[in-house]
Amino acid sequence: MALSREIAQGFHDYTSVKALWEALTEVYEGNEDMKQSRQDMMRQNVNMFNYVLGETLENQFQRFVTLTKKMSSDGVMVTRSEINKNLLNSLPKSWDMNVLVIKKTKDLNHLSLAETMAIIKA
Repeated sequence: MALSREIAQGFHDYTSVKALWEALTEVYEGNEDMKQSRQDMMRQNVNMFNYVLGETLENQFQRFVTLTKKMSSDGVMVTRSEINKNLLNSLPKSWDMNVLVIKKTKDLNHLSLAETMAIIKA
């Protein structure tokens, strides 16, 4: 009863709730291969994350936080160090010296993303 008519039409052959649920899950969430593929794509998106010309630092942070939250909700596990390094590496080239100093002086394994962003802003 919770399904709209358009969706329910495609699943009218299922006679048990369990079978219907499994079919819906596979169609809308995908099988294990599809989930793994989505997770790999999310990792690639984080690795390719970069500064957009003319973008403010705050907007870049918001895009990055949104991406990391999506990864977390999709079950993609990434270490703090990887997240922090990806954020630092995505900063504009003019920040290269600052990034180098942060990487050399801070323990990126123990810093939260919020702490890293605060250090960058400082």
